[in-house]
Amino acid sequence: MARLLVVGDVVDEVIVRPLGPASPRSDTPSAIVGCPGGSAANQAAWLGHLGAGVRFAGRVGAPDLERHTRELAQFGVDARLGADPEAGTGRIVVMVGERGERSMFTDRGANLRLSAEDLGPDLLEGVDLLQVSGYSLFHGPGREAVRDLVGEARRRGAEVSVDPASEAGLREVGPGRFLSWVEGASLIFPNLDEGRLLAGRHDPRQVAGRLAGRFDLVALKVGEEGALVATGDGDSWWLPAPRAQVVDTTGAGDAFCAGFLARWVEGRPPPECAGAGLEAAAQAVGHLGGRPVPRPAPASEGGTAATSTLC
Repeated sequence: MARLLVVGDVVDEVIVRPLGPASPRSDTPSAIVGCPGGSAANQAAWLGHLGAGVRFAGRVGAPDLERHTRELAQFGVDARLGADPEAGTGRIVVMVGERGERSMFTDRGANLRLSAEDLGPDLLEGVDLLQVSGYSLFHGPGREAVRDLVGEARRRGAEVSVDPASEAGLREVGPGRFLSWVEGASLIFPNLDEGRLLAGRHDPRQVAGRLAGRFDLVALKVGEEGALVATGDGDSWWLPAPRAQVVDTTGAGDAFCAGFLARWVEGRPPPECAGAGLEAAAQAVGHLGGRPVPRPAPASEGGTAATSTLC
């Protein structure tokens, strides 16, 4: 039975990692991988991979319904996907830099049409925690449907956690509006850029402390420095990132959220939850793509030895 419900984006990704300097107006040898992705769907896949009971709700183009359901099911995810007859599945092109950093070019597609029909209250059956991707709140009819689902989750006694997901998205809607939309959530998982925007502070400790005034627990992803966890009671822990062979940081933050939440629903203490999240993130950066199963890398592709980066 699912103990966690993840709601949000699912996409098809094309990940491009140049194998040398770019050649303007000509060809650049690259490693190119096509794979399923989406921040929320990646989180669900990692949760299933880590042994948690997880359900996922999102929306895809109708022709892709069976494929995306099958892709998530291989990780043990109970996927409840809406099939859009008009909009195609969301698509993202990810350009991976020399140290694994990313630039993303996004077409949200059917994700923009997530609706109340996709998020019925039956999704919460047996669920202890609802994890919401910020992408589902930025645009379209999904915002009110997700907020209604959050309200129903709280009425049923389930915890709510949120991943802000995108600094660009937060800037577009405004940090104050976003915080009002997630009022009542217990946990938040921002990266440092998102946290700075939401808290109006620059120093990581001040960011975490400020957000801990609104949430019971803040797990701030601090790139190569690991993670800073703070509670509303004033406790805090800064855990370093384990060393990892960095190929692509896509999905590292999603893996962190999953590792953390998989332990959280078991009642483990925050430092142990964060440690599990960092270990999952270290696994995620070792291959192209954001989901748990590594794909064979071309022989000419190398990785940069560095600490993992949570994005």
